[in-house]
Amino acid sequence: MTYQATLDYLYSQLPMYQRVGAAAMKKDLNNILALCEALNNPHQKFKSIHIAGTNGKGSTAHMLSAILQSAGLKTGLYTSPHYKDFRERIKINGQLISEAAVIDFVDQHKDLFESIQPSFFEITVAMAFHHFAHQQVDIAVIETGLGGRLDSTNILSPILSLITNISYDHQQFLGDTLPEIAGEKAGIIKENTPVIISERQAAVQYVFKDVAEQKNAPLYFAEDYIHIEAAEVSLSGNVYRVADSQTEDILFDNLQTDLYGSYQQKNLGGVLHAVKILNEENISVTELDIRQGLRQVKSLANFMGRWQKIADYPLTLCDSGHNAAGLKQVVEQLSQLPYRRLHMVIGMVKDKDHDKVISMLPEDAVYHIAKPDIPRGMDAVLLLKKFKDAGRDAYAYSSVPIALRVAQTLSEEGDLVFVGGSIFVVGEVL
Repeated sequence: MTYQATLDYLYSQLPMYQRVGAAAMKKDLNNILALCEALNNPHQKFKSIHIAGTNGKGSTAHMLSAILQSAGLKTGLYTSPHYKDFRERIKINGQLISEAAVIDFVDQHKDLFESIQPSFFEITVAMAFHHFAHQQVDIAVIETGLGGRLDSTNILSPILSLITNISYDHQQFLGDTLPEIAGEKAGIIKENTPVIISERQAAVQYVFKDVAEQKNAPLYFAEDYIHIEAAEVSLSGNVYRVADSQTEDILFDNLQTDLYGSYQQKNLGGVLHAVKILNEENISVTELDIRQGLRQVKSLANFMGRWQKIADYPLTLCDSGHNAAGLKQVVEQLSQLPYRRLHMVIGMVKDKDHDKVISMLPEDAVYHIAKPDIPRGMDAVLLLKKFKDAGRDAYAYSSVPIALRVAQTLSEEGDLVFVGGSIFVVGEVL
């Protein structure tokens, strides 16, 4: 098969959550276990770091990958979903898996897929594990897809687990309360394996403490060890001052990253404490490795879609925050930027709390509404009505690219264009 034919097979033959929603979800790990057993258990052949959480998983995974690469380690990185190319999900040292490797994996194992009937996500996880084992990576950073306990990635026996934070998202699968959601994320905590929580949250910290105690897993809340202050924030990146929370000794002065966004401060604490634990596990990472990695996350780990600048005139930014907590961060970030008028190109998927999201968005922006180009996308006219009902100045378009083109055309000197609401909307403009 050609690469395109292979993708067509993956997208059309297999249920894919990002495209169709709940129908693609599996309720157990039986399929991924069967797939990996048939593949000679590739997930047991490399060291791994396993990352869960509602927001910040991708940023955390890419930062860790860039640092480990700077330390000279051949580093696998598995994330989801992708923006433009399926191969973004599976990378080694920032290089996307080759088209040939994707084609070969699917060609060689079609009979296996037809007998097990896995989902799209289960196949991509198996493909990633197979690729990392075959390429003999030193370590792989693996991001969960959704939740943790029943996520296909959760057959790993990692050397370290990390949970970023807990907020409301995918309640139909993970539960209606923060403790219930935290319980699903805490499912990645393994016996006798250290786990780091990037953000201490009073409503859920006891969940992690209880599970860690049951599993005899050393538990670290990053902020108990690391205090971070932003010294400089700009669209080209942030600069931080990092101190020991207990002694107040300076650990890093002038620590630069090429990632923009105030929320990266919370992610960074988990990343830095993860490096400390890795050093204790005899994976040597120096201060120079940390500094080099964080300065080059975008290039080293091939990081995209988070506060990315896609045009200078008019200034056009995109970010893939899509749930209430993620969009709250977006709105806070936008409020810190100078602009004359704000144009927002927005699309959403059907299974979100649209009214709640709209209520959070700036009242004085001009909204350009379009449907993401996936079956799960919310119809633009229906979404437009919700924006109008909320008193917003909004217009609907037949596609995301057209909405962006109009927003940019209407912009005058000093205006800002923002694209977001869904990772799939962002993927269409990158």
